[in-house]
Amino acid sequence: MNFMDIIKGRRTIRKYKQDRIDPDILRDLVDGARLAPSASNLQPLRYLIVDDPALLDKVFVNLSWAGYIRPEGDPKEGEKPVAYIVILVAGKKGPYTNHDIGLAAQSILLGAWGYGIGSCLFGAVNRKNLAEEFNIPEDLEIDTVIALGYPAEESVWEDEKGSIRYYKDENNVLHVPKRKLDDITYWNTMD
Repeated sequence: MNFMDIIKGRRTIRKYKQDRIDPDILRDLVDGARLAPSASNLQPLRYLIVDDPALLDKVFVNLSWAGYIRPEGDPKEGEKPVAYIVILVAGKKGPYTNHDIGLAAQSILLGAWGYGIGSCLFGAVNRKNLAEEFNIPEDLEIDTVIALGYPAEESVWEDEKGSIRYYKDENNVLHVPKRKLDDITYWNTMD
């Protein structure tokens, strides 16, 4: 698979097989994230990997799942993620820290897909509870959580036809409308 196929083929996955992910793969995903560009090379990000089956629900209950297709879009028992990577910020956020987070998160998402692992990125996180559950020090701020697992559902993109709301069809396939390339691309001027 070439890299553009990985970029264009990766979709959000919310239902997972219960096969564990090799810890070396999880470590490799974080390694890819740490090598992503960082403004002024400050490298303010830290990563908490959670893959212990006894701890997974402590993350799961602190995430807000698929608003457009709730509750049928929420993973049920036997479909939940088998690992999480929590992206943390050390110290005070700088003006470009959100760029660092986005670059690191995208590296994890694409790297996971390259391994055949599905993912779901969360900004809607109960940070206070999650920090307490995992004894995260106050000088580290939880920013993003990435759920991971081998896909147990199909997700496809399609051109937007009047709505960007994602939905499941009669075969339980998740459809994600994306704005058309020609509607968002300008050449040399915005006219």
